[in-house]
Formats: sequence, structure tokens, C-alpha cells
Amino acid sequence: MPHSTAHLLDSVGLLLGAALFIAIVRNRVIRRRLLFSAAITIVTLVLHLAAEWRPDIGWLRDYGWRLEEIGLSLSFFNTLLSLAFNPWFRDGTHDRTPAIVQDTLVILVVAAIGIIAFDMSSISVLAGSTIVAGFVGFAAQSTLSNAFAGIAIQIERPFRVGHWVTVGNWVGTVTEITWRATKIRTKEGNIVDLPNSVLAGEAITNYSEPDAPSMLYVDVGLGYEVAPDDAREALMEALGQAKYVLSEPAPDVLLLKFGDSAVVYRARFWIDDFSQDDLAQDAVHTRIYYELRRRNIEIPWPIQIEYSREEPPVDTPERRERFARQVAAVPVFAKLPPEAHRALAAEARELLYGDGEVIVREGDAGASLFAVVAGRVAITVGPDRREVAVTRAGGYFGEMSLLTGDPRTATVTARGSCTVLEITAESFRAYVQQHPEVIDALAAAAQTRRKELDDARAAPGGASQLATASLRARMLDYFGLR
Repeated sequence: MPHSTAHLLDSVGLLLGAALFIAIVRNRVIRRRLLFSAAITIVTLVLHLAAEWRPDIGWLRDYGWRLEEIGLSLSFFNTLLSLAFNPWFRDGTHDRTPAIVQDTLVILVVAAIGIIAFDMSSISVLAGSTIVAGFVGFAAQSTLSNAFAGIAIQIERPFRVGHWVTVGNWVGTVTEITWRATKIRTKEGNIVDLPNSVLAGEAITNYSEPDAPSMLYVDVGLGYEVAPDDAREALMEALGQAKYVLSEPAPDVLLLKFGDSAVVYRARFWIDDFSQDDLAQDAVHTRIYYELRRRNIEIPWPIQIEYSREEPPVDTPERRERFARQVAAVPVFAKLPPEAHRALAAEARELLYGDGEVIVREGDAGASLFAVVAGRVAITVGPDRREVAVTRAGGYFGEMSLLTGDPRTATVTARGSCTVLEITAESFRAYVQQHPEVIDALAAAAQTRRKELDDARAAPGGASQLATASLRARMLDYFGLR
């Protein structure tokens, strides 16, 4: 053969080149493709030697050199495109030229060379190849459709591996994109194998682009007696304390519609990891429930048929008596007469908090005392929220704000589900103004409590203890008794 020596030199050159670049590059994708090129080159060498040794074999004599040209072309272009389109010293492929696109380019170039090499202009060959191609094309229609759809997906890049997407009824993270299909891992941990041709015809929602934060929402129906401004305030307060909810972009609340049995509000919020959307919605629903219950805002029952419901009385003698016992258990009020306990109990509010909810925040204005009825609360101080105490059922906090109107001196957070009894300064003021003689006992009890808190803080340079006389004077001023 006139080109025998040229083919031999080309094969040796390609083998040496592939070996050299395998030693240089660090990208495993390039190395794998170069190994494929080397294997194809070795096959062409074997074919070349077979044609030299057995020239009597007809098909080797007639078509061997053509097969060599196709093999060498495949090896050469595969090596060239691998080195041109992939980073040499880090793993991965270029976004716009992933492996499936590179393979397509190599196949197209080699196919063109093969057509030229085998002289497909022959009528008989062309006719025969058309018939064969028809059968093959019909049989491989689905495979080709998936392959072309996969190429389009890789070029357009509507998503990448690792992105959270919704495709049809499936929600999950993309784990792999192949010639035939795209694999999605659902939140349940299952792998869904979606053929590329099916995926190409579906609407795709990508939660990971263009920005990572994703917006979620929950719809809540409230009674018509609740003013929209009050509803928004309650829902925004709940969103502000819910875990996973970002402060920026800021959440908001929209009045969505006037429903059959409720005014429907939509609480919208953002999270930075879409994989936690279920947890985020759970946290928001939980905070909304507790916040609405504390504010006595009802989520109406769905009304489908007419029915009558007898509301049990809320303010019962038994309830007042229970509140009076809880007030009497607070050391600050322990020395007050029983009528004082009953008077304060009549105006007290019972509030329910969920785990992690902030009841009072350090530095905020305050004018009430809280008695822990059930559960427990953590008392923390400072910007680092250092825990100084855990108060259980029977304990109390907030007495300085009640007696003097001082800002809150600590942050108090519910540990688990927690019920507290709130006694406000307004309700306490009415009793103190009628019985000013209780100021001395209250000042002494409050001073003892203040010393305990200062000792618990154990912070150098902390607030100095107030003398009982000074505290008494401030209480008289606060309640307007002098």
C-alpha cells in the first residue's frame, strides 16, 4: 500500500502523544478520553499489521486502509477536542461543551471522513445503505430522540448536576445527565430516570438559578372579624421567628382573597436551600399557629354545612382561682393578701409559646411580668446569648419591667412547648394605687430578685445593685403615687 508507512507513523505518533498528555494533565475526564484514543490507535495498528501479513484476505486488502483512516481520525479528533475543550489541571468539563457535546462533534467528523473513505457515491452502495439506514433508524428512533434531546439539554443548560428542579410531577436534585436520560434524586431518596426526549417536552422549573434563595409561601385563612392590619402584624411576627426564613429578601404578607368561611392571607418568605422547603414550611406553620393562638385569632373551621356550636365559657371561676394560685406562687406577690392575687388573676392572660420562640428580648421596652405555668424557659444575656438560668414551672421573670417600666434585662426563650401567665403593669397599677402600702414589700422582694440575677450574670462591670430605698422611690414614681 502506498500509504502504509504513513499510517504506521501516524499510529505511533498518536500513541506517543496520548501517553505524553496523560502524564501531563490532571483532569480525569481528559485522561479517560485519551485512554480511549490510545485503545483505538492500538486497534488500527493491529489492523495495519494484519493487512501487511495477510494480503490474500480480500476485505483487508480492499477496505483495511479505509478502516485505518477512520480509526486514526477517531483517535486524533477525540484527542484534539478533549485537550481543547476541557481544563487540564482540574476535574470537570466546560459548561458549554460537556462530554456529550464533545462526543457528538467527534462522531460527526469521523462519520464525514468515513463517507468519503468508503466512496458512498456509488448508487448500489447508496441504495443498500438507505434501506439499512431506514431499518436502523426506525429501530433506533427512540434512542436517537433521547440522544438529540440530551445534546440540546447540554447546549442550552436549563439545569446542571446538583440543581433542584421540578419536571412534570417530579421534584428533586439532578444527579446525572447521559445520552439517554437525566437522573433526578427525589426528596424521598428515590432515583427517577427521565428519558431526555420526555424531559425536553416538559416545563422545567429550576430553583437553583439565577439565585440560590427560593421563595415559598403558606396560605392561612382567618376570621372576617380580624382586621387586615392585625392579621399582617401577627403573621409577620411569626415569620420573623421561624427557622430557615431569611431576613433578606424580606418576607411579606398579602391579602389573597375573601373566601367562603375566611379571609385568606398569603405569607411569602425566602429560604437559601430549596432542599429544606418542607422543613421551612413546617416551621412557618408552627410559628403561625402559636402566634395566632396567643393573640386569640381563630383559624375558622371549613364551613360546608350549617351547624351550631356552643362555645364553652372562657372566664370561669375555676380558671380565675387557678390563676390566683399561680400569682400567689410568685415570690414578688407572695406577701400580698388573697384579694390582691384574685384582682391580678382577673386581668392576667395565659399565653402558649412553641419551642425556640422568644417571649421577651433583651433591651426591648416592657411593662409586664410572666409566671411560668407549664414547661420551661431559658434566660440569656448579652449579644452572644449566654445562658444564665433555666426557669421551670412555678418560676417567673420580668418583674423589674412590671414594677419600674425598665427595658428587659435579658432574653427569655421557650424550651419546648411552654405556657406563661402575663400580668401587665396596667392591671397591677390599679391595685397598687388603691393599696400603696404594698410598695415596701414589693421593693424588698424585687431587690432580692435583682441581686440573684446579678450574681447569676457574674459579669465584671455589670449593672450595680439598686438600693431598696431607691427602688421603692422609682416604683412610687412609676405608679404615680407621689
